[in-house]
Amino acid sequence: MRNNLIISLIFLMVSNQISAQQIASDVIQEQIAKYKNDLRGPYKDIRWFCTDGSVRQPKDPCPDNIGPGNQHARYKDDVEKLAVSNHIFLGQILAYTKTEAFWDAPASHSRLKQYQLDKYLRGVDDGWINRKSQFYRGAIQSEDEEAWGIDFYKWLLAKDDVIQQNYFLVRQSLKDIPHNGDDNLAQLMRSQSKVLSDAYLPFMDLRVKIHAQPEVNDIEKVKTFKAKHVTKLSVNQIKLIDELIITMTTFFKPIDLTAVLQKATLIKDTTFGKAFKVYVSEQHETSKTSDLIQNTAEVLALLKKAVLDEKRPLARLQLLDISLKLEEVIFKNAPLWEPKTVEQLVDKICYLGMATAAAGYIEQHEWEALNLTLSGNTTNDTTLGDLTSVLQNGRSLVEWSSGMVKATYQETVNTYTTFEPLAYGFIDDKIRGSIALHLGKAVGELGDFIANESALTNKVLNIPNQSTIRGLNPGYAFGELVVVAGSPDNIEVSSNKIYIFQRPPADLKPIAGIATVSEGNMVSHVQLLARNLGIPNAALSDQNLADLMTYSGQKVFYAVSNKGNVIIKTEQDMSEEERALFVKKERRNEKIEVPVETIILNQNNVLNLRSVDASDSGKICGPKAANLGQLKKMFPEQVVEGLVIPFGIFRDHMNQEMPDQNKTYWQFLEAMFNEAIAMETKGIAEEEIEHYQLRQLETLRAAIKKMPLKTEFIAQMETDFKTVLGQDLGAIPVFLRSDTNMEDLKEFTGAGLNLTLFNVVDKSKILEGIKDVWASPYTERSFKWRQKYLLNPENVFPSILVIPSVDVDYSGVLITKGLTSGNDQDLTIAFSRGAGGAVDGQSSETYLLKDTGGYQFLAPSRERYYNSLPITGGTLKQSATFEQPILNAENIADIKQLAKTIRESMPNATDTEYEGAYDVELGFKDNKLWLFQIRPFVENKKALSSTYLQSITPIVNTNKAIALSKKI
Repeated sequence: MRNNLIISLIFLMVSNQISAQQIASDVIQEQIAKYKNDLRGPYKDIRWFCTDGSVRQPKDPCPDNIGPGNQHARYKDDVEKLAVSNHIFLGQILAYTKTEAFWDAPASHSRLKQYQLDKYLRGVDDGWINRKSQFYRGAIQSEDEEAWGIDFYKWLLAKDDVIQQNYFLVRQSLKDIPHNGDDNLAQLMRSQSKVLSDAYLPFMDLRVKIHAQPEVNDIEKVKTFKAKHVTKLSVNQIKLIDELIITMTTFFKPIDLTAVLQKATLIKDTTFGKAFKVYVSEQHETSKTSDLIQNTAEVLALLKKAVLDEKRPLARLQLLDISLKLEEVIFKNAPLWEPKTVEQLVDKICYLGMATAAAGYIEQHEWEALNLTLSGNTTNDTTLGDLTSVLQNGRSLVEWSSGMVKATYQETVNTYTTFEPLAYGFIDDKIRGSIALHLGKAVGELGDFIANESALTNKVLNIPNQSTIRGLNPGYAFGELVVVAGSPDNIEVSSNKIYIFQRPPADLKPIAGIATVSEGNMVSHVQLLARNLGIPNAALSDQNLADLMTYSGQKVFYAVSNKGNVIIKTEQDMSEEERALFVKKERRNEKIEVPVETIILNQNNVLNLRSVDASDSGKICGPKAANLGQLKKMFPEQVVEGLVIPFGIFRDHMNQEMPDQNKTYWQFLEAMFNEAIAMETKGIAEEEIEHYQLRQLETLRAAIKKMPLKTEFIAQMETDFKTVLGQDLGAIPVFLRSDTNMEDLKEFTGAGLNLTLFNVVDKSKILEGIKDVWASPYTERSFKWRQKYLLNPENVFPSILVIPSVDVDYSGVLITKGLTSGNDQDLTIAFSRGAGGAVDGQSSETYLLKDTGGYQFLAPSRERYYNSLPITGGTLKQSATFEQPILNAENIADIKQLAKTIRESMPNATDTEYEGAYDVELGFKDNKLWLFQIRPFVENKKALSSTYLQSITPIVNTNKAIALSKKI
């Protein structure tokens, strides 16, 4: 499941070396521009490369006595330098490359992925860096490249672990690496249509059609378009259309399965080979497209297992080539299967889903967790609830398959996008070239049908395919719509705007509303904050995001109901009731007050975690330490030892003189808030007041980071590390977790707003880290969230929880409530590999554990990298694969038992009246459960009970009978 530690260390060293010497993106961009206009492109010259290692001039072939050798180009010096400095490989010549180097396992197979991306860019950009060197004779010899490809797959497919862990990538690579003379016609068709629409804008509508739903009758549409526009087209544009027509005609020719069978000489006597022979024979007699697709999907599923069972590399290669042909059969014929009834539509979804899984777009265990059938039905009817279950699972499969493409290629695409923006289209091209394209359309049709039957309909402006949108958190908002197609990390957000992201940023500042293509996971800090504050939050598709780009910059009303239906409408379309929701109210009535009357600020000693419990929360320390101390009493073997630096030590240090201010740190803070109140009294604009406060806090934060720590405090830390944690300060890696009195209030969670330092070991870094954690509540993000919700944000006091690091295999979050079911007796869990799992918005393995027994698999992990915690400190990036689930049955049983104990014992142990759900952070090391945090799970009661939200939430009768024969 993970790479060898040595490989990871090599990768880390390589990464560090690269990052220290990297060539800037703008310089690479200039290089690429030169290569495009260079008759030799990225190549320097042509040479003969002989078997004995000698290199000869192009007109001086290798003598027979030393072997035939290969002739091909050499890279320009700048190209070779770029490979060393940035690990970027341009214009790769396979015959010039060692197989192991090309597989590039320590760098997550980057070279192979770059080769695929290079091919895509050549297709959409007239040769890209080879624009003028495409016909540089002798630079690349196709027969040598093909021979190299066969040798590469002989080497690669001999490895069982490669097939098991990288099935999707290996199978995709066959579309691009020459090995049998085939071309990737589907990609060529999409590339040619894009080039044509870029050259002649009126072709855009046809391009969209060819990209979204390619069908054989599109050939006639292209011919008609040419006839209609011929007088306006240039000679080159006519040539482009003619080339596209030829490609489309070739692509839509029926696949000669008999020829495929005849080529599969190595597998003809195997179990699969015999089954494939029967399949080929039967397809000649099959006239119904639905039967063809069903039969092909079943054979494709058999083939995937056969690849794993087969051990001969070249036999595996033949199987994988057949797999691609079978996928092509389904891709071409899926639009021709036009279901007329509910039953036929569900069948289509089921078999397209089966084929998607068999093609590697999701893992086998993920496919087995989904149910896309109504097989339990013994009558001619089904229920709306059962159909909705098929819809939800179908949506999941589409999302997970897109997630596989992104997880595999996103890192490479991100690297290339910094110097070649066209690279951004590669992932979309991969998704559109998959069966999941047609699966998504069928799932959308079922969603539309269910929406009509249940009245649970999205009303999102006038964009198509709205059934792929689903609400996550209820709430409503009004503001400017901002659609962000690229990375959100450098976007400066505004608290009165509504954002549509590809993925949620991990350090999100307050916003009015959010929707994301990649939702991360439902228990991340971002999701919990959105849920807590009643911020409407939804998930949508890539296509939905693209369609919403038209509305970016407009003011819209956005609402998510308690059942997850979504409304977005323009300002002029808002009803009076919706306008009334945003009438200016007195802000202070919306806020809560942090209780400070019981806080104890004269506790100046470092505390043993064992000496605190839940009753100390908000008094001498924050809830993290207090509740973990409580858990230490309840689960002594599953909670580490720890130290607590109480509020009093922070307050004592804040009484020191602040440099250059003639006042203490605390007096500086008080003066800032007093001035802000005075400014408000004078009627100064809220934005100006906030700007003043943020500037003052920046000054304070910088000063705290340089604050001298008192000698007696350092001495106590050294003593307590030895007596409580068992080793000297600086000899054991620890976590430093900010733990303020403004977290886990009755109506405010504060999840993830302040700093946690991972796996710090060096003594000086631990002491510096303490000051960094003390300063973190004064960051812009933390302050803005407090300002939005708290009446007295100035009364924030940070304590610090210091606990030894546990290098867990995987970690995550348990919520003792069903977030998707709404059932207080269910459990929601989300886990990612390594440390810090699920809380920072990672794409996590998520389950709903039902109180009636069993569980629902909600989402797989799609995080390619995760953090491990070496004893030397810091974090080490490890590479993950997805063929096995993260949690096992034993882990799930342990989590259920933990939740049962928490529910039964926590209220009594803490002597509180709290009856709600808990948010628990935990991890597993060698299948042993470790507990790291527990806090109340806070939801926004106002959003959940809003009269308006209730009014837009239809009552759905899930028992409503639906005839399977009903027309769709």
